[in-house]
Amino acid sequence: MSDETQAPESHGKRKEREGVVVSDKMDKTVVVAVSRVVRHGKYHKHLNRRTRYKAHDEKNQCKVGDRVRIIETRPLSRDKRWRVEKLIERPQEA
Repeated sequence: MSDETQAPESHGKRKEREGVVVSDKMDKTVVVAVSRVVRHGKYHKHLNRRTRYKAHDEKNQCKVGDRVRIIETRPLSRDKRWRVEKLIERPQEA
């Protein structure tokens, strides 16, 4: 009688990223821009780099400007490998 009553183990740690929604024009898909700071190899200046991920948004709840957490998942389409896990913050309306 080993650990049959416990929840099954996951298949490893999935990557998570935090970013801002920059496009919501597609159905059930948003484009999330994730920024990171890197140092230049020769000049040691800090540079902002941005990567854009297409993420699955099942309920079409995300709007442009929302801060979201995305998580890695199985391939859902040709270039969609992420899904929106959590809506962190919505910008204040003026």
